[in-house]
Order: sequence, then C-alpha cells, then structure tokens
Amino acid sequence: MDMLWSGWGDPARATPLPDTVIGLLRDLLGVKPRSAEPVGLADIAVPKGQLEPAVHQALVAAVGGEEYVRTDAETRIRHTRGKSTPDLLRIRQGDVEDTPAAVLLPAGHDEVLAVLRACAEHGLALVPFGGGTSVVGGLAPGRRGIFVALDLRRMDGLLALDPVSRTATLQPGLRAPQAEALLAEHGFTLGHFPQSYEWATIGGFAATRSSGQASAGYGRFDEMVLGLTLATPEGTIDTGRAPRSAAGPDLRQLVLGSEGAFGVITSVTVRIRPVPQTRVYEGWRFPSFEEGAAALRHLAQDGPRPTVLRLSDETETLIGLAQPDAIGSSDAQAAAGCTAIAGYEGTEDDVAYRRGRAAAVLRECGGTPLGGEPGERWAHGRYSAPYLRDALLDAGAFAETLETATFWSRIPELYSAVRDALTTTLAEAGTPPLVMCHISHVYENGASLYFTVVSAQGEDPLAHWTRAKHAANEAILAAGGTITHHHGVGTDHRDWYVREAGALAVEALRAVKRRLDPAGLLNPGVLLPLDD
Repeated sequence: MDMLWSGWGDPARATPLPDTVIGLLRDLLGVKPRSAEPVGLADIAVPKGQLEPAVHQALVAAVGGEEYVRTDAETRIRHTRGKSTPDLLRIRQGDVEDTPAAVLLPAGHDEVLAVLRACAEHGLALVPFGGGTSVVGGLAPGRRGIFVALDLRRMDGLLALDPVSRTATLQPGLRAPQAEALLAEHGFTLGHFPQSYEWATIGGFAATRSSGQASAGYGRFDEMVLGLTLATPEGTIDTGRAPRSAAGPDLRQLVLGSEGAFGVITSVTVRIRPVPQTRVYEGWRFPSFEEGAAALRHLAQDGPRPTVLRLSDETETLIGLAQPDAIGSSDAQAAAGCTAIAGYEGTEDDVAYRRGRAAAVLRECGGTPLGGEPGERWAHGRYSAPYLRDALLDAGAFAETLETATFWSRIPELYSAVRDALTTTLAEAGTPPLVMCHISHVYENGASLYFTVVSAQGEDPLAHWTRAKHAANEAILAAGGTITHHHGVGTDHRDWYVREAGALAVEALRAVKRRLDPAGLLNPGVLLPLDD
C-alpha cells in the first residue's frame, strides 16, 4: 500500500479534529477555516516526455524491464518531495516543480550500479527514495533540472541472519514493520521504533542517522549498524568486517547520515536482540520541566536506564500531546506540571529490577507515579502525531516540528532560545503560536529537544514558517545545539550544517563526494551545497 499522496500514512486512519479542538484553535490562535480545498490527484498536471528516448532505454536496460521505469503522473506525484508541512502545503496546491521525470525500481545491488552508471553517462540527477518520510527537504534536489527517483521498494529482503553473533543483513527498501516481522520469525527484534516507523525503511534509517523512541534502551540506528554496502557511480564500497576495528577511520560513519549524496545504500548489517518477554510503560508527573529533566539526567547518567524515557514540558502536557489520542480532553486540560513516560522491555526479571530501581530514583527527584495508563496510552498512540498534524492542516492550522540536541548543562538555554525565537517570529508575522517541547532521547552527556509548533496559517504560511525556522536555526547554533538530532540535514538544514561543521570539514566531505560522484548527480544540493 502507498502512503497518502497529500498527507501522512494510511488514508483510512485519517481522523478529523473534534469540534471542541477546532473551537480552541480558533479562540486561542485565530485559526480560520481553509480558504480553498486541496487539489485532487487527478487534477495535477505533470510535464510529460522529459526523458530523451536514449536515456529512457538506458534506464530500462539497467533495471531489467519497461515496467520498472515508471513515468505515469500518479507515480511521479507520489515521489514528489517528502512529508514536511511545507511539502504538504505545496503538493496540496498542485505544486509539482520538484517532480521526478521517472521513478526507477531496481531489484538489487547490481541494478543500482547499472542505474548509476547510466545516469552518469547521460548527466541525469538521481534521488534515492525509501519510504518518502523526509521532513527536511531530503527528497528534492537543490538545483533545477530533470532528475529521476530511485525507489528501492523491490529490495526488501532479509539477506542473512546470524543468531550466534546476533546480526542480520537487510536490504534498504525493507520497511520497518516488515523488518520486525521477518526478524520476529527467528525470535529477534531490531528495537528501532521512530515516529516514522510504519512507513520508513532500513536504508532511510541509515542514510539519516535515525533515532527511535526506544533509543534509551536499544540505541540509535547508527549505533546498531555493523556493516554497509554502498553503490556509487564509481563502484562499490563494503564496510564492516568486524563489530569494531582499529583499521583506520570507520568508513561506516562516512556512509551513515550521508543522505544519498555519496551513493545508494544497498544493504545494512545490524545488531539484533531477542524479542522482549515483557513490555511495561508508565507515566510520571514532575512539577516543572527543569525538575523532570534533572530526573531524566540522573537515570541517563547513573542508571538504571529505562528502554523508553521521555518528558513533555508544561505546555505539551497541558495540551495532551504526550498522549496523542487525548488531545483536547478534559483529562489533558486538567493536567499540571510535566508528564514523563518510562518504558521497560526485556526479560521479566530485568524489567522488574530496572523498573523498581528507576522508580526509586524518579521519586527521589520529585516525581509522582501516574500508573500504567498514561504509558500504555502513549504506546498506543506513539505513531499518530503525523496524522494529527494533517488534521490540523485540514482545519486551517499550521503545524510543524523541529528538533535539536545538546549537552545537559546547555539544555535550559537551548530550550528557552528556541521557544523564544519561534514565539517571537511567528507573533511578529501575525500568527502567534503554541510552542510545545519534549525530551525524546537521552544520553549520558546530553539529550534532544523536540519542538512542536501550532499557529494560524496566515496569508502566506510558507513564508511565515521559513522566517520562523530560520530564526530557530540561528537560535540553535547560538545556544550551542546541533542543527538536527535525527531528522537529517536535507536542504532545510544544509546551510546551518555547513556553519556547524566548519569550512574545512565541509571541503573534506566535498572531496569525498567528488571522488564517489564526480558529476555531482546524487541528490544534488542535499547535505552539501552545490559546487560553484
């Protein structure tokens, strides 16, 4: 099943906002009903015949058949950009400026290499496409011109499983739920459950350094990766002969987070863990975000560390976003303080031990136990926030997210700086926002901050958000945060990533790209600025 072309996920799961919530949006934020309905898929016209016959035939030969080079309008529209709010607003207006000329469906590594060679021969730009879940402009090339999308959905297998070493080799087009199902047949789990879980792919996780909601226990995806195969216009790179090595710099780290700019990931070898015997999620309440953050830091640094550990600020708790299916309910509006969610997965003995020890720490830090209901409610609705975003857009509101990370000592400053930047900029534009935040991932030395912004759309929502996002990006760098923790760089964060990394580091990465992709055809303008 394909994702909704003009929104997130399964169209059958789209649910409109209750009238009470729509009323609150209008009273609090001045949200007005949409001035016009979105265009229909059948009403969008895309340019035809963009590929020269010789190019088309070269691509057909590369992927083994005409049926794997798709140029119909619907397929191309479904591969246009990603799923950020600006992406959705543009596609709902019928804007197909970034539509690929064709969508290619290779069946394996050798066909990917053949496609890359054909593109290099004909000077054709190419954008790798997994689940299409990018929210940072990672699927739209940063330069104008004809390009093709390389959809990896046919590369969706479990290639190998080593139960002794507890490793699995997966193809890049395998969606996360299917990966979990295949591993579960052998008694294992990957343990990677980001909000995009239902639609994102293994290759996308690696290409963007994804981080799942259970990262406190299972780690980030880049920590799970033991080996990679990368297809480039210049040939193949294989990494990962052992779990760790002193044989020079770790080239896996060069591929992880490269976002298709250096090549196409065609297989990923990951560590796997036994399927947990039990899972327990529970809620806690803290008087303030500061006290809650201190409690999370205590667990992250001194243990015992839960598998899931997150904390909503006062505003997010009040609105009920910590429990997406409780938005606007009387329970959510009556809440005070900050809600934390702690989850434990593993053997029954291990879960009982960690849960008991962690509860003592949380109480000592000022936490009040709320029982299992808030935790189970969060687990039930953990993938529903993007659907809520779409419902807000349908109601005439603007809703978007951004994230960052820093060291524990800088969390308060970063939190305040980003909130102030978003609030001030959008208020000056005439669309005062509601800004919410939660800590979504914790480490011994720091944590991430995940912000959600809701406002009226105003006369020009894209312009309003561009100004606000730029202000937030500036605030992130000034306060010592990283420009992205797990969404990736894409084109949206590229210019700030260049400043964060520094000129010399960027030139080193440019040199890598020039060697692996001499013509600069792979995801041009994504991650790295275009060559002058």
